[in-house]
Amino acid sequence: MPNRVEGRVCIVTGAAQGLGATYAKALAEEGAKVVVSDIDDASAVAAEISASGTQALALQNDVSDWESCQDMVAKTVEKFGRVDVLINNAAIFGNLERASIDEITPELFDRVMKVNVSGTFLCTKATIPVMREQGYGKIVNISTSRIFAGLPYYVHYDASKGAVFGMTRAMANELGDDGIRVNAIAPGSTMSENVKARTDWRDGGPAAKLAGRSLKRLQEPDDLIGACIFFASAESDFVTGQTLVIDGGGAMW
Repeated sequence: MPNRVEGRVCIVTGAAQGLGATYAKALAEEGAKVVVSDIDDASAVAAEISASGTQALALQNDVSDWESCQDMVAKTVEKFGRVDVLINNAAIFGNLERASIDEITPELFDRVMKVNVSGTFLCTKATIPVMREQGYGKIVNISTSRIFAGLPYYVHYDASKGAVFGMTRAMANELGDDGIRVNAIAPGSTMSENVKARTDWRDGGPAAKLAGRSLKRLQEPDDLIGACIFFASAESDFVTGQTLVIDGGGAMW
C-alpha cells in the first residue's frame, strides 16, 4: 500500500543522521512532508529528501530547551500549516559510552535524562496544542528493548528509555479524548553508523545480541521502517498506548 502517509506533516527529531534520518527518509518516500530537526545541521538530509521530489524543512533545535521546542513547532506550522506526526527520536545514545553505575557521574546521568526524557516531554508538550486544535495527531516515542532485559552498563540510558515507556502510556490515556494517539517503538541494538563505530561493548556486543535473539541476524535501520510508517499512518488510528518491541525476538514480554 504505497503513500500511506501521503500529505501528512511529520516532525522527526534527532534526524540529522542515524535512525532519525532513516525515519525521515522513509516517511518522505511514503508521501509525507517532513521536518528534519536536530541540534546539529540537518540540511543534508532535508536536501536529499527534497531532491526526491518531496517537501522537507531542516530545523536546528535543542529538544531539551522549551523555547527551542516551541520554535520548532511554530516554524513547522508556518511552513506546512499543521503537524500530523511527531517522532520523538532525539536522544543521547550514539556517543554514550558503556559505563558501570560506579563510573556514571551524577552530571552525566542528569544530562541523559534531560535530553532523552525532558526532550520527549517538551517536544510533545509543544506539539499538543496544534494536534488538539486539529482533533487528530500521532506521537511516536522511541524507547528501547533493553528496558525489558535488565542489561548492565547503561543504567543512565535505560532509565531514560524506561521513563519514555511509562510516559507513552500516560500520554495516550490523557490525550485520547483529543484524538491524539501516542505509541512507542522499542528497537534492539541496531547497526546505525554510531553503533557500528563502537569499540567498547562490555556486554559482548553484536555476537551476544545474536545469541539472545530468535532471529539470528544483525538488526538494521530498515527493520524499524515498518513500525514507523504504521504508527504514523491511518492504519494505526485505533492503536494507542502501545510499545512495539522490534529486536528479532530478544525481549518477549
